[in-house]
Amino acid sequence: MQVTIEDVSSVKKILHIEVPEETVQSEIDSAYQSLKKTAKIKGFRPGKAPRSVLERMFKKDVHADVVSKLIQNSLIEAIQSNNLNVVGDPIMDPPHLEENKVYKFDTTVEIKPELPAVDFKGLQLKKSKYVVSEEEIDTQIQMLRRNIAKYDEIEEKRPAKQGDITLIDYEGFKDGNPFEHTPRVENQSMRIGSGRIIAEFDNQIVGMSIGDEKIFEITFPEDYFNTNFSGNTILYKVVLRSIREESLPDLNNDFAKQFGPYETLDALKQEIQNNLTKGYEKRIEQELNEQIFQQLIEKMDFEIPDTMVDYELEGILDEAERSFHANNVTLEQIGQTRESLAQKYRGVAEKQVRRHLILDSIITHEKLAISEDELEKGFQDLADNFNQTVAGIKAFYKENPEKIEFFKYTLLEKKAIKLIMETGNIEEKEPELQTNEGESKE
Repeated sequence: MQVTIEDVSSVKKILHIEVPEETVQSEIDSAYQSLKKTAKIKGFRPGKAPRSVLERMFKKDVHADVVSKLIQNSLIEAIQSNNLNVVGDPIMDPPHLEENKVYKFDTTVEIKPELPAVDFKGLQLKKSKYVVSEEEIDTQIQMLRRNIAKYDEIEEKRPAKQGDITLIDYEGFKDGNPFEHTPRVENQSMRIGSGRIIAEFDNQIVGMSIGDEKIFEITFPEDYFNTNFSGNTILYKVVLRSIREESLPDLNNDFAKQFGPYETLDALKQEIQNNLTKGYEKRIEQELNEQIFQQLIEKMDFEIPDTMVDYELEGILDEAERSFHANNVTLEQIGQTRESLAQKYRGVAEKQVRRHLILDSIITHEKLAISEDELEKGFQDLADNFNQTVAGIKAFYKENPEKIEFFKYTLLEKKAIKLIMETGNIEEKEPELQTNEGESKE
């Protein structure tokens, strides 16, 4: 067999493969011999049909099977003999087979890039000193109060105001016609001020009384999250059906007992502080990770296979759809499609692939491995995150053994990141403050 490799790029190759005539003919002869033993042809006893009859009746099928076998065997041999670390499926358009001739075919493959040793030591990193404030704890407490608040119909006749829970009927029109994305909705509950549709919509409800009907226009900004509305002017017809007021529970020990094994309000607040602290720890880790990979990616220039990007992108899109589904939201409702999300997140997928390849290089060159103790700790952390038992986590991997290697590799990547941080220069700094415009400043 003859193989010629054409370099399209550092990660894409075209393999020009020639299978010798004698190999081709041997496979064809072998195929007909096997077929002769099993073929049932009228007028011939089993195993006695002449080859000319078999060729007339089964030539197309035999050639298809032989082509498949020749390609599979020769491709495996070509990849192994040339030490190609192929990712994804080869792309080819196999030609027809001709007897007593060399079989030639071309296939395009992508290969995993081999990175040199990564210069990861001594990175300059900044670590924000986040501290949980009393205001943050109070905000969480207020959210819990609202979760168990009661909503009572107002007794006095008054206009709707910010914070009221209203029940409305509404319908939207565009250019004088019903708009497909704003069909008539009846008895829709809405808290004024939540901005569920857009803040201007809420503001129009303020001042309405029960039974009032109001018609108003809203022009949605070009950057509105739902592209079905972006830049459109919608005329709304709204009827206010009822108004309810929020009645919050008192803040005392009985309040705290409704949310778990907390005997006092202070115990609940302590748990909230612990959770917020864990959240800040994850945020710090994420910020350091971003700094690490921004610096390493800038240091290293290498091509990445489209196949790896596509695979990573599929994972991102699947996770996004699961998240939307969990919140009872469809892509259509936010004016998106899987294709539009793919275009939006492809850059993210490319960065993720570069991160994985950089970490893979560090793992390889530093000869990192996961010990049994580290694996046990990984199981424990996973159990804590998903509120499961370690035994339950282990049982899952026992039933899904194909997933355990992936889990071990995620632990290896975390170990590589830890090594980068341990060898970096970390400077603590005050967190950036947010301005009213949403921009950060030191």
